[in-house]
Amino acid sequence: MIEAKRSMTYRGQSQWLTWLCQFQGVYFFLTGLWPLIHIDSFVRVTGPKYDIWLVKTVGILILVIGGVLFSAARHRRINQETFSLAVGGAAGLAAIDMYYVAIDRIREVYLLDALAEIILIILWVVFWVKQSSVTDRRSTV
Repeated sequence: MIEAKRSMTYRGQSQWLTWLCQFQGVYFFLTGLWPLIHIDSFVRVTGPKYDIWLVKTVGILILVIGGVLFSAARHRRINQETFSLAVGGAAGLAAIDMYYVAIDRIREVYLLDALAEIILIILWVVFWVKQSSVTDRRSTV
């Protein structure tokens, strides 16, 4: 029964959910890649950094999350773990952005990223709930 429900979820995946997962995957991939390929422009926009190795480490982690999300969308394998990675990653980044802007540690430009992350979280929750209700209706038929 669980396996049947899981495979129905993959086959009946919402196009909006797939698009959102692809979009966030590309957004994370590109924002993670930026400090790795051109740290000078990254620092010009986001402000001075004391530990470049840490900026690049975070960049790699964001890039990897983006790649996983994009792959999940392309293979139509968006499951609970994908949802958790997407929402958890966005929530963590939004919280860090807002906290460190509030204590004047990073530039206010990070609030644009926080806004983008919050929008992503809202869209994930809306599309996930909608997808879950469709899947639940299918499994009871």
